[in-house]
Amino acid sequence: MTINHLREWIQVLDEAGELHRISAEVDPYLEIAEITDRVSKEEGAPNKALLFENVKGSELSVFINAFGSRERMALSLGGAPEEHAQRIEDLLEQSPPEGLLEKLKMLPKLAEVGKWFPKKVSSAPCQEVVWTDDQVDLSRLPVLTTWPEDAGPFITFPLCVTQDPETGRRNLGTYRLQVMGPRETGFHSHRHKDASRHLSKAKEQGNRIPVAVCIGADPATCFASVVPAPPDIDELLIAGFLRNKPVPLVACKRVPLEVPATAEIVLEGWVDPENLRREGPFGDHTGFYSLADDYPVFEIECMTMRQDPVYHTTLVGRPPQEDCWMTEGIERLLLPVLRKQFPEILDYRMPFEGVAHNLMYLKIKKAYPGHARKLMNAIWGLGQAMFTKAIVVVDEDCDIHDDSEVAWRVLNNIDPQRDFEFTLGPIEVLDHASRAACYGSKVGIDATRKMKEEGFEREWPGAISMSPEIKDSIQEKWSSFGFEA
Repeated sequence: MTINHLREWIQVLDEAGELHRISAEVDPYLEIAEITDRVSKEEGAPNKALLFENVKGSELSVFINAFGSRERMALSLGGAPEEHAQRIEDLLEQSPPEGLLEKLKMLPKLAEVGKWFPKKVSSAPCQEVVWTDDQVDLSRLPVLTTWPEDAGPFITFPLCVTQDPETGRRNLGTYRLQVMGPRETGFHSHRHKDASRHLSKAKEQGNRIPVAVCIGADPATCFASVVPAPPDIDELLIAGFLRNKPVPLVACKRVPLEVPATAEIVLEGWVDPENLRREGPFGDHTGFYSLADDYPVFEIECMTMRQDPVYHTTLVGRPPQEDCWMTEGIERLLLPVLRKQFPEILDYRMPFEGVAHNLMYLKIKKAYPGHARKLMNAIWGLGQAMFTKAIVVVDEDCDIHDDSEVAWRVLNNIDPQRDFEFTLGPIEVLDHASRAACYGSKVGIDATRKMKEEGFEREWPGAISMSPEIKDSIQEKWSSFGFEA
């Protein structure tokens, strides 16, 4: 099932019992964040999406925690990420057609791919209300202040549309926006992100770049905005793949960009790479405050929206939060892509505590000496995976979705001096422990069985396990032993 816009998204979650409506007045300053933090960590309340219908100082409702569980991820994307991953795998396994008959068989697949490309429309719900210039006032929006030491209110789930000044290629990314005035926000695009590259090119040309920010789109488009796609892949094509239908786009009113037509709110304006201002601190998904630094300013010329829009946002902080489930979704979705490059990788996982870049488990079918180290270095050379601070490589008989088993295997299988691989390289800008901003060390841990060529001369022991015959025999008698459930 394709969810076409945010209101339909709310309806789907509501009908599935995955939405809780809050009618009591709640303050966007810290209170909504505290309630969401408790709900996302299941402290005394079931983990549900939340719709705050009575927000202090605003006429808009606030929608939050929509992706905040495995069940809601599946509901929101019209299927579990694993199901979409299977579709990707099926596409990747297509071999070039040979002969007329094989080419004809490919036509339905090509027609399906054609449905994923964005589609232009002439009018849109996101432009039912239009405010320009001095009419623009961000205080109309219930922007949350989420943590006590935040520098101010931050728009935390903005879908930011930018364009490469040289190639014209579009990028859709999620970069937090600190509200700095009625028509100004910070533009927090890290130096390794696509929007930052667009700004660098514009700076070389002595230009500014147009930016359009959507708040509240359909779930596939929201999710696609955080997928670490290569620079030449349009995230709206990813959204179209997940929806299995195109994302409708409408031309902006004031800037030469297009935005999802069914969005709730759109901010249009410009970012000058030379106009910098102190942004932050901000309580980030690492669970720590990211430090204040200078970032470009987003100057807004136009605000468009639906009649009676809903403000969509997210809370980030110490795991688990909504972004953890989105990261897990990305992990499952991209497994076939990773395996296409490295077939010996059977599975991978980024535990929540690693906040998407600090820890990765790799489960491999080891074939030769140094195999684990080869894959560590391969991961460090892949896009945003280059930020991975610690990579743990285990054999194919280890369940990497069981943290206890991983710890047991690693601690039993390593000689630290022999099995640790250290390297220096790029580090995520939010990593406060690195020796310098965006630069530091990383470690790989080879917890696989060692071969003679890797310096292991002794016999490698087998792990203790009961024989299957005894297990089956005891299982048949288990209920007669009188153990309490």
